[in-house]
Amino acid sequence: MTLAIALSVSPGSAEAQGTGRAGNNPPAATPDLPQGERIDVGGFKLNSVHVPRPKGADLPPLVFIHGASTSLLDPYGAFRTPLDGRAEMLFVDRPGLGFSDAGGSRNRFPDGQADAIATLMQKRGIRRAIIVSHSFGGAIAATFALRHKEMVAGLVFLSPATHPWPGGIEWYYSVAKSPVIGPLFTALVVPPVGLLSIDKATRAVFAPNPRPDDYIEKTRARLALRPGAFRNNATDIANLLGYVREVAPRYREITAPTVIITGDRDGVVLPEIHSVGLHKAISGSRLIRIHNLGHKPDYVVTDVAIAAIETVAGRHPDLDGIARRAERRLAKDDAK
Repeated sequence: MTLAIALSVSPGSAEAQGTGRAGNNPPAATPDLPQGERIDVGGFKLNSVHVPRPKGADLPPLVFIHGASTSLLDPYGAFRTPLDGRAEMLFVDRPGLGFSDAGGSRNRFPDGQADAIATLMQKRGIRRAIIVSHSFGGAIAATFALRHKEMVAGLVFLSPATHPWPGGIEWYYSVAKSPVIGPLFTALVVPPVGLLSIDKATRAVFAPNPRPDDYIEKTRARLALRPGAFRNNATDIANLLGYVREVAPRYREITAPTVIITGDRDGVVLPEIHSVGLHKAISGSRLIRIHNLGHKPDYVVTDVAIAAIETVAGRHPDLDGIARRAERRLAKDDAK
């Protein structure tokens, strides 16, 4: 997701108070929100929500990797209910975000995060899974497939960020990661800006499609702006461009069944660079382009994403037909 969401926190909210570390204990479960569990993965703890394999499951285990400026609650809100009863599921807070510890400096790069998630899977007893990723999480999923290919049953990329892009990064990422002024910036500047921008920012990520009215509360979007989490996120993004310059040429080594879903009105990442580039690199992958879709296929065309999961699992849904039906639903957004 975009930095705009990372500028979205109320300084008076419970999520913004306390130690300011991303690795606090997760709050108790509510009827709408799950209770996470923090597990040591090698000197630091990752928070996750594990849904055990149900009787009658028809899909392999699924591991969800969220994007920037968010937490496991983002994919949880999109997929937990629609996939209920169909698979074992693991929703993970990436290092330094949500309620996971940051760990060492290596965790500010996709390879460190991929290795941490692989260790968590092993601790959870998941030997092999379909990896479902969104946005920034796409770089981690692609890295995971390179470093832990024996653990990958398939890959579903949703609006991925995986390749070098023109230009650099926004100035506030560099400021936030600075060891000198970063702490002051994230503690004093970000909260009031976030208070003013959260509604507009989250709607912009979904645009031109409507954002669910309860999205901010159900995903606890304000968590991203605790000072520690904001700085971790800023560092992740600042490091990504150089990282993908080195790693993207290796994507052709990926052999797992792969589906990539992208929208032609994505205002966050450039589909022609990331999704098309990934499709060209991964032999046998399928690229599903959806007209009038923005940056959130997980919420806006969840049915297409689930059909993609089924496809890489070896089932045979009419993926193209489901995508075309989704386009017809989105036609009303064309004039927006």
